[in-house]
Order: sequence, then structure tokens, then C-alpha cells
Amino acid sequence: MRTLDKYQGVIPAFYACYDKEGKIDGGAVEKLANYYLEVGVKGLYVGGSSGECIYQNVEERKEVLEHVMEAVGGKMTIIAHVAAPSTDQSVELAKHAATLGVDALAAIPPLYYGLNEAAIEQYWTKIATATDLDFIIYNIPQTTGYALSLNLLEKMLKLDQVIGVKNSSMPVMDINVFRNNQVKDIIVFNGPDEQFIGGRAMGAQAGIGGTYGAMPKLFLQLNHLFEEGKLEEAYNLQNKINEIIFALQSGEGHMYAIIKGVLRLRGIDIGEVRQPFLPASASDQALIESVYQTIIELED
Repeated sequence: MRTLDKYQGVIPAFYACYDKEGKIDGGAVEKLANYYLEVGVKGLYVGGSSGECIYQNVEERKEVLEHVMEAVGGKMTIIAHVAAPSTDQSVELAKHAATLGVDALAAIPPLYYGLNEAAIEQYWTKIATATDLDFIIYNIPQTTGYALSLNLLEKMLKLDQVIGVKNSSMPVMDINVFRNNQVKDIIVFNGPDEQFIGGRAMGAQAGIGGTYGAMPKLFLQLNHLFEEGKLEEAYNLQNKINEIIFALQSGEGHMYAIIKGVLRLRGIDIGEVRQPFLPASASDQALIESVYQTIIELED
């Protein structure tokens, strides 16, 4: 019997960590992982969009996961996102992750070509059955062009390995639909950070998010307020968090570049973003400092 308890709570999507030459910085990876461990989040989602996976090769992605597991393996729930341009590369990443002892695998649909549902089913099935690890479908139609159907979900759930969905579609109704499938109980993670409370109210038992890592204490607080039934306080905090998220997206540099600037002010330097993402500009520094101060004030 597979247990879902270890996936509940707040799980930040892990950021890419580079040195001054733009190569993977193992020391920075381990420092960032340990920071999240100390803060008290449930686990980490490694190698996804926030990890700039599309701009890293297979060996780099393996290296990142190795350093995460070296730092916090066995101490946190680790989900490894293993989707890659080809099925063979994805299976290779899945098998490597299994050797490291991660808790689960996840994957978006195949990229770029807009494949039909039968091809997507085959892709996910080959990854899911490559190991005996838990497998989580990642539904993010606004970037992949495919919106997970209940029909395909129920087919996939017949595989023992498939335990849930990371749902980043904007309609919170999707969370309710996926939770109420006719095959088995599953874990559904809320994806859009701006609707954390809405997702939890519609049945998501946990959240995986790209901005959690910039303000993990605030999302832990938000989750606690929801679980305590303090919905008015939760609503107010969600509004403040959303203002921060909008600010993170307002710079000349990419949002991840702004987030890395915020982390740098915490004493955690994980380098710059990889092109074609734009780095933070000189004019973004005031924004970064303002966002950092807002987060610190809300943490107190």
C-alpha cells in the first residue's frame, strides 16, 4: 500500500544553482536544500520549471539531484521531475533518480509537437513503469498545450505507480474533478501559487510552487491558517503573498532572476539564471530589496 501522507504540506519547487561560469554549483545546491530543511517545509520538487530543467542537459540534471539527495535525502520528501525532450532521456533520468532513493517522480507531457493523447499516455506510462517509485502527473496546459483529461487520468491511475497530479491549470475546479476520479484516492497538489487557498478549498491536500522558495515561511503560515480554519486570516495573507508574486514578475529580469536576488539578500547565492532568461538589471535592484523587506516584515 502506497502512502500519501508524506506528500501533504508545502513543497517548494527547487531553483537552479549556478556558479560564476554558469555551471551547476553543487555547494549552492546543498546550501539551498539545507535552508529549506531548516525552515521546515515538507519536501522539495527538484528539476522542474523553477529548476530551469528545459535549459539543462541530462547530466546537469542528474548532478543537481545528486547534491540535493546528499544534503537532505531521507530528511525531506523529494520529488524528481524527469520529463525531457525524448522518452529515452526521461526514462534515463527516472532510473537515475531511483538509484538515489527519491520518493517520487513527476513529468509534464511531451514538449513542442502537440502530440495526441495516445502518445502522451505512452510517454507517461514508460516513465512511470521504468521504476517502482510513486509517479505524479504534472498538468500545466498553459505551457505544454495539453490539458489533462479525466479519461486519461483514470487510465493512468490503473498503474500502481501513479498516485496523483500536480495541477497547475488555472481552473480550481480541475482539482475537484481529479480528486473525485472513479479509480482510486490520489494526492492532488495545487500548482498556481496565487490560488493556494482556493486550491486547498477545492480538495488539494498540498502545494508545489515556484515562488514558495522565495518566501517559504509565508506559505507555511498560509497552510497553517487554512488547516486551522482561520479562513479570513488566510485570505488576507494570500492577498499579501499575491502582491509579492506580482512584484516578482514586474522586473526587467525574469521572475527567477528576481527571486535569486531575494535569496542573495538572505545570504544564499545561487548564481544567475541561464539564457534565454534575462538576468536582473541594475534597475531591478530596488525592486529586489523592496520585495525582500516586505517578506521579512510579514515573517515577523
